Amino acid sequence: MPRGRYSLHDPHDHTPLADEHFQCAPGPSGWRYVSRLTAPDGGHTGSVDLTLDALGRPLRLELHAASWQVRGAALDGVTWVRTDPTGTHATEGNVRAHAFTGSSPAFLVATALLLRLTPSAAATRVRLVAFTDPVLAPRTVDQSWALVDRETHPTDNGPLTVDAYQVTALDTGEQHTVHLAGDVVLSAPGVELEDLDSPPSDLG
Repeated sequence: MPRGRYSLHDPHDHTPLADEHFQCAPGPSGWRYVSRLTAPDGGHTGSVDLTLDALGRPLRLELHAASWQVRGAALDGVTWVRTDPTGTHATEGNVRAHAFTGSSPAFLVATALLLRLTPSAAATRVRLVAFTDPVLAPRTVDQSWALVDRETHPTDNGPLTVDAYQVTALDTGEQHTVHLAGDVVLSAPGVELEDLDSPPSDLG
C-alpha cells in the first residue's frame, strides 16, 4: 500500500499550490485512493476519496475543497452531486462521459487504469468530467491518451516498470507527458512525487 506525498504547483509559473498526502492500494473492487491536501502554510484545504471497479470505472468519488463537496459515480455515464459551502443548495449533474478528472494525481492513475493501453496501441480518445479548483466546478473535457514508452528499471525491491503517456487536450491541442509506475505518478505537469514509503502497487 503506497503512502507518500505529492507537491502540486501551477504548471505555468510553478507557484506552489498544495501538498497532497496520499495512500492507495488495490482492493476487493479494484483500486482505492485517499488523500488530504494542505496549503503551503500547512492549513487543510481539501481531500480526495476515489474507488474504482475492476475495469477502472469510478465506483465512488468524494471531493472536498474550499467547503465545496462533490460525490459522484459511474451511472448512465457519470453522475454527481455538488454541494455549496452553506449546504443548502445541491446541484446534480450527468454527462455521457467515461470518468472524472481533476487536479489530484489520482485521476491520472485512474484514467490509465480505465484505458489499459499498450505501447503498440493507437491513441485513445476519452471524455472526462473535470472538477476545477477551488470550487469544484464541473467541466467536460475530451482528451487523447497514448502509451508512448515503457521502460523497466532494476530496484532493490525488484523491477519497476515506468510508463510514459502522451496526453493531448483535444480542444486546444496542448500536449504533455505523464510518467506512471504502477499506481503512483512519478511526474506530470504541476505534479511532483516528493515522498514514497513503499513501492507502487503493480496493477498489471
